Amino acid sequence: MVYLAALALAAAIAVSNLTERWDKGLSDQVTVQVPPDIESDGGQDARVQAVLEVLRGKVGVVRARPVEPARMRELLEPWLGSQAATGDLPLPSLIAVTVDRGDPPDLDALRAELREAAPGATLDDHQRTLGRLLEIAHSLQLLAMLVVALIAGAAVVTVVFVTRTGLAVHRQVIELLHLIGARDGYVASQFQRHALRLGLAGGVAGLALAAATLFGLSKVFESGGEAAVIPDLSLSPLQWAILGATPVAAALVAMLTARFTVLRTLARLS
Repeated sequence: MVYLAALALAAAIAVSNLTERWDKGLSDQVTVQVPPDIESDGGQDARVQAVLEVLRGKVGVVRARPVEPARMRELLEPWLGSQAATGDLPLPSLIAVTVDRGDPPDLDALRAELREAAPGATLDDHQRTLGRLLEIAHSLQLLAMLVVALIAGAAVVTVVFVTRTGLAVHRQVIELLHLIGARDGYVASQFQRHALRLGLAGGVAGLALAAATLFGLSKVFESGGEAAVIPDLSLSPLQWAILGATPVAAALVAMLTARFTVLRTLARLS
């Protein structure tokens, strides 16, 4: 169970890292699209230059850089096939714009100025796309934490069942201990120590297996080139420390559950 809990917790952390990367990467980026001018050969360059002059003269714009046509064709080739690679397909010109987070420009006013400089030009601040991505990521995080909670609940139920079974098996020994003066707390301490040892041993084994699984997945994704789609599975030292605490948490839950179960069961029998 620690193995599954560690994987679910690692998934939640990985999604958190991904959302942070998205937020940092897109919060200060906007994209300007200048539709192609199919009527003249040199008209598109003039339209792009007019847009660049507007952008570079705007307060709050840190940098405006046209995306090279070759780069655009390279990005579109997997989707559009050979037409994008040959350059026969008329493509809009894209301009990557970096804005000042502390003092961003008025995007509505900037859109109007861009349309005047190049009719049909559009500006995308990525906020709608980013908002949807963040909503999906937060839902995945909640799902991962729900899985962790369900695993913890299943672990508690398992410990309760095993402890009650142990009490039934050793009932005569427990009665003998009571006859010689042992209190319920002493009996509970024996069960809780046993649960703690088993919880730590199983937790460490589960964590080691989870770490090996995460390492293997990270290598597979790196070799497959899905870094832009798959969340980054590399964790910081603090995040590894959080995962490392999983066996300890599981052992403590097992210990406390065993103690509570023993004391409650013996109180009913007395």
